[in-house]
Amino acid sequence: MIEIPPAFLQRMHELHGEAGLAWAEALPGLIAECAARFDFRSVAPFPDLTWNFILLGKDAEDRSIVLKASFLKDELAREVRVLRAYAGHGGVRVLDADESWGVAVLEGVVPGTPLSTIEDDERATAVFCEVFRRLHSQDLPVDGVFPTLLQHFAAMERYRLKRVEDKPQETPLPEKWVETAEVYLADLLASTQEPLLLLHGDLHHYNLLLRGENQWMVIDPKGVVGDVHFETIQYLLNFEDRGGDRESLLLRRIAMMADRLGLDPQRIAMWGVARGVLEACWTLEDGGADWQKGIEITERFASVLDFYQNHSKLS
Repeated sequence: MIEIPPAFLQRMHELHGEAGLAWAEALPGLIAECAARFDFRSVAPFPDLTWNFILLGKDAEDRSIVLKASFLKDELAREVRVLRAYAGHGGVRVLDADESWGVAVLEGVVPGTPLSTIEDDERATAVFCEVFRRLHSQDLPVDGVFPTLLQHFAAMERYRLKRVEDKPQETPLPEKWVETAEVYLADLLASTQEPLLLLHGDLHHYNLLLRGENQWMVIDPKGVVGDVHFETIQYLLNFEDRGGDRESLLLRRIAMMADRLGLDPQRIAMWGVARGVLEACWTLEDGGADWQKGIEITERFASVLDFYQNHSKLS
């Protein structure tokens, strides 16, 4: 029987209360049922478990597999649908799944080295661009199960309603940036060209894993529908201080993405401005006090936008 790490039991209790703890405590029985049904043997839980329980295993032919179990069954079901849509275009393969159990059996990515290990930022960004191009080389069918970017930014709308209700203790964010983010978000949504694309939604260094010697695969998609430019943002928010100051690095990354992927750098920057405010709103909703980090993201992307706007005027 697999032993559930105490830290994960505590984490589930913190996130989901008694129901989450009960789910985590029942995992050994669920794993045993999955092993019998899907024909694999357990090896060990994945280190550093956070939101989901991840188990490393071997199938009947001794190939590596990963069992993923989630308390949030609907979110895992959405992830499975995205990965199946990305099959053959860079998504890790789904071997089997059961929505009612909240489990998925995925192919093991060997060696599974994350992109975060590549410290040369230009090289890492080139890999990102390659994977981005593979994921979005086709127009994937979008059904109603995936949230839109408008829904993804719902915390900003909730924040706006609190401002209208005049709750100063709950709305400390700088008015300038909140209003700018709202304007940019509205403009970006209104100007997004059809067809809307199925985005990974969390495409960053830790969700890109190496298979074999040179094939990169994506894991853990969130699944959101909208403007392809938004797909760059989560990568841009990671390892922001590599190879120089954050603003210079951000400019270099965006310029590389625009050149290699044919994207509009100003749209990327506008999404970044809005995403920073969204980050600050999420922090407040989670009871955190360090909302300034989100505003700093907004300010960095605003500087990039100013650069491109000024450059456009001069050219």
